[in-house]
Amino acid sequence: MAQLSDDCFAQDGRLMRVAEARALLERVIVPIGAAEPVPLHGALGRILLEDIVAGHDVPPRDNSAVDGYAIYFDDLNPDAETALPVTGRAAAGHPLERPARRGAAVRIFTGAAMPAGSDQGAPDTVMMQEDCRLDGDTVVVAPGIKRGANRRAAGEDIAAGATVLRAGRRLRPQDLGQAAAAGRREVLVAKPLRVALFSTGDELREPGAALDPGCIYDSNRATIHGLLAGLGCAVDDLGILADRAETIRAALDTAAQDHDLIVTSGGVSVGEEDHVKPAVEALGKLHFWRLAIKPGRPLALGQVGAVPFVGLPGNPVAVMVTFLTMVRPMILRLLGGDAPVPRSFKVRADFAHKKKKDRREWLRVRLSGDGPENWLAHKFPREGAGILSSLVEADGLVELPEDLTRLEPGTMVDFLPFSEVTT
Repeated sequence: MAQLSDDCFAQDGRLMRVAEARALLERVIVPIGAAEPVPLHGALGRILLEDIVAGHDVPPRDNSAVDGYAIYFDDLNPDAETALPVTGRAAAGHPLERPARRGAAVRIFTGAAMPAGSDQGAPDTVMMQEDCRLDGDTVVVAPGIKRGANRRAAGEDIAAGATVLRAGRRLRPQDLGQAAAAGRREVLVAKPLRVALFSTGDELREPGAALDPGCIYDSNRATIHGLLAGLGCAVDDLGILADRAETIRAALDTAAQDHDLIVTSGGVSVGEEDHVKPAVEALGKLHFWRLAIKPGRPLALGQVGAVPFVGLPGNPVAVMVTFLTMVRPMILRLLGGDAPVPRSFKVRADFAHKKKKDRREWLRVRLSGDGPENWLAHKFPREGAGILSSLVEADGLVELPEDLTRLEPGTMVDFLPFSEVTT
């Protein structure tokens, strides 16, 4: 379970820039440290908690990159065709069982180990079969090939003793393949973060239920559940809690007993029906971060006992932005993983936009165009933080830095695709 000091999230209440907030999270978040070995087929998306070191060269021996003929380069006539008798055969998994001799060729297939040689050396070059012709038991080789062509060297991919994967990496399919190539059947990864998720509000209803007057369906919880699950969290959906102080306090107290993180949205303001704030304060600490961002700004961070608590804003778009910018890196750090700033790329804006200085903004956009050099970003026409459809129709977010106050059409801007931060 996370170990946090009583005031780890405290700050002075001023508007805080994104870079400062991320740096503060990096300082105060301590990895939980719970680890488990899992087979490679169960490690996708998990945080690696050990360095993977290759115990052998990959490939373990020089091998052929093509189907063809293994030859000694020095046997070739550089100016004319060379005829060589074919005296052996090597296939992947079935190496030539005797040393190759000078003045001859060995039929070889892709992935097969290069034949061993004698005191006169070993075959060092492979002629592609398309560049040869057979004449009975003799292969005729065209001139012009370079020494060592079409031969893959032992250790070309991985050298024995090299660290091929470092702790903190979130494992991708290619990482699993790399671990397998290094000889690993299982890896040590972080146990899934146990997250308690709930909503509060007498106006909320479960999707599919009858909507009473003045009520809405609880969409935020579905969004947050998806974001948490995308990070490999084990989510306990505690549903919708009624606006009752004792109910919310009891639910928080119970959740803190067997979870690593508690997340909710809305309900942490100072109104008469906002009972989350006093409940968290009674059981631990609560701090409001006023972030210099749009949409989002208010974010409640605190602790229920020693368990981190996150109170996200109530508006759907603000939920996404604050989760992706603040909560996602926080979760990765709790798991012991790296939390790099998500990668964005440049696109051209087709719209004008004004913004306040000293505030970072994210605009919902969709892209058009036939390639990276021609991509245009089109802003969603309605900017309200409660318009969930704007997220559905967008390809990602355009990020506008604090110092920018006016954006003109045609300006190159940073585009963050949802695919970069939602998987």
